[in-house]
Amino acid sequence: MAGSCLASGRLWRFCSLLMAVFFGLAAAVQINDPDAELWIVIYVVPAVLTLLVGLNPSITDNIVWRSLSNVCSAVCLLGTVALGFSLLTYAESNILHEEEGRELFGLVIITVWMSLCRNSAKNPLCGISLMVAVSLSLFPFVTWLYIYMNSEMRSSWPIHCKTVI
Repeated sequence: MAGSCLASGRLWRFCSLLMAVFFGLAAAVQINDPDAELWIVIYVVPAVLTLLVGLNPSITDNIVWRSLSNVCSAVCLLGTVALGFSLLTYAESNILHEEEGRELFGLVIITVWMSLCRNSAKNPLCGISLMVAVSLSLFPFVTWLYIYMNSEMRSSWPIHCKTVI
């Protein structure tokens, strides 16, 4: 049992570091977006918070970390609702073809990841939670690879999205 907890703790830290890299890359590719300042901040904050979790998982008990995480999650949740409503009202095609759809996926990933991080200090991730963490940490990279390989999917995107891949 102790070996299993040690292994799951290492896997959780690896997933956190992988997600910190994802959030950092997501911030970097926003550089030529029309509202880059907003999206860079949206991705840099969870990148830093997640990096701290990867380096020291018990940081999630720190009041400053928790407060920043709660604010980040609240902002992302509000953005998710707003973008979801916009997509339901105005979407014309596959939501990955809509800029708001891609933004929505980013906000959902941040919200779910921050929830996993907040709950990890009191309840070490095992079982289903750990499987969600592993899946979520691999999902963005697999999705980026799929989009990179699928030029037809990128054909309808605005120019600022095409130039970062």
